[in-house]
Amino acid sequence: MSPTSSNHSSGSEGGGGIQVIARAAQVLRALDSDPGGLRLAQLAERVGLPRSTVYRIVASLAAEGLVVAPSPSGRVRLGPELVRLAEAIRHDRWQGLRPHMQKVFDALDETVDCAILDGDQVRLVDQIPATHEFRAVSVVGSTSPLHCTANGKTLLSGLDDDQVISLFPARLERHTPNTLTDRDELLAELRQVRKTGVAYDREEHTLGISSAAIAVPAPHGAPAALSVLMPTPRFAGNERWITKVLQRVRREVAAGSA
Repeated sequence: MSPTSSNHSSGSEGGGGIQVIARAAQVLRALDSDPGGLRLAQLAERVGLPRSTVYRIVASLAAEGLVVAPSPSGRVRLGPELVRLAEAIRHDRWQGLRPHMQKVFDALDETVDCAILDGDQVRLVDQIPATHEFRAVSVVGSTSPLHCTANGKTLLSGLDDDQVISLFPARLERHTPNTLTDRDELLAELRQVRKTGVAYDREEHTLGISSAAIAVPAPHGAPAALSVLMPTPRFAGNERWITKVLQRVRREVAAGSA
């Protein structure tokens, strides 16, 4: 075979490889738009490819854990490997705030969370768990209400009153006897948070657990909340020190200190 024909063959293989990747991406996006899964015929119609081609792509993706091959119901779904990859990306995205989380943890030896605003909820994206046997921990990726959590309130404090009003009805959902259920009372508390920079949850979301939080600039634009949470017996009486630690870290983040 001449060098010219060899180079031509290599280029064709490269183009074919790119086409296969593009088609696989089409399949994954189609499945992402339908969490319940799609039958092979539906998937082929959705991406505009022959069923035999889609079958081969699905088989290859399933071998890598990126999709789950047709179940007993005959549907193809996104696979667990995508979840793992997404978790890795999400974790890396917030690594810039880890040093500040660590400072809070080192000073207080309590669970420290990093959370973001996610629609009308707050989503936990990173955590340093306390080492105490009796401690407060949550699952990274889980969501909580905004109006009765410290990290939720500190993120709400970055919105104006009209934006907050658009998120909540006049009566708020009660989670414990301590939950604020009046929107006007929440607005008044948020005005105080804007002054001090620190928000509190005194058993408003979960009985037995209290927390405090600050809002800090995140590496990717939207603010994040750093919160420290602990059993209420360790929170009560230590609020001044907890507040001092959080305010100091907040100033350091604002000043660009590592």
